[in-house]
Amino acid sequence: MITKNRRNVSVRKSVEGETEMTQDENTIKAKVLTAALPYIQKYYGKTVVVKYGGNAMINPDLKKAVMSDIILLSLVGIHVVLVHGGGPEISSMLKKLEIPSRFVDGLRYTDQETAEVVQMVLAGKTNKDLVSLIGVLGGKAIGLCGIDGCMIQARKLDGDYGFVGDITHVDVEPITDALDKGYIPVIATVGMGHDGQIYNINADTAAAEIAAALQAENIITLTDIRGLMHDVNDESSLISSVKIDDVAGLIQEGIITGGMIPKIKSCESAVRSGVKKAVMIDGRIEHSILIEMFSDEGIGTMFTR
Repeated sequence: MITKNRRNVSVRKSVEGETEMTQDENTIKAKVLTAALPYIQKYYGKTVVVKYGGNAMINPDLKKAVMSDIILLSLVGIHVVLVHGGGPEISSMLKKLEIPSRFVDGLRYTDQETAEVVQMVLAGKTNKDLVSLIGVLGGKAIGLCGIDGCMIQARKLDGDYGFVGDITHVDVEPITDALDKGYIPVIATVGMGHDGQIYNINADTAAAEIAAALQAENIITLTDIRGLMHDVNDESSLISSVKIDDVAGLIQEGIITGGMIPKIKSCESAVRSGVKKAVMIDGRIEHSILIEMFSDEGIGTMFTR
């Protein structure tokens, strides 16, 4: 009898403890949702372009976190457009096919054979893998590439880059049609010339052009660093906000260098073309998109007029 009573008391205490813990957890969740409400209201019905790349595209856990963030944004009434590249997968396929990879000024040199591989990997495997993952996680996505509906029209980029494209026009109708029907458009960055030639388009450039054509509220670029820093070796030197008129000076000072130049120039271009702000965030941090959009402090570096 004593043992039984003790067991009952123990069970009761355990249940009460678990109930208190559950109530505490639910209270925290409720507070988080309440805190997010003003930001959801701010972005409701607005368009946000997310340029997806870097380690967040390779690491399975980060990939799942990014897709979950995008699904959540879509479910609360934000029009999310996901634009992706796929450099590592392209390089891997080229290696399998024994086609050499070559880069010129940070851009992949794209001969006709490479252009076909780029189209196959980006518009085929990479794009459909992302659409599939969004579906598995409970979202509703549709895969597009710049060839669909002649969405991304391009010409050959000046210089010795092969069939790397310079965007001449973005037709947003395929994108807005998908958004209007409740889909998350997932866009692979290949373009097409007037003669049908397929072009490899830099994903940062494509995302900026798409954001500008949509007059998006925001463009978010995922990278493998915290953002723009005074000292690339010191993450505490993060520059949280930059006026686009200061970008040229930062390049001259050597603060913006190398591969950061085209990324930041794309952010600058988007803002100059009417996008309200462009943000470069650390894609290595889980749910960095939500941290950026649902807080005053944000995360990474913001570019504005």
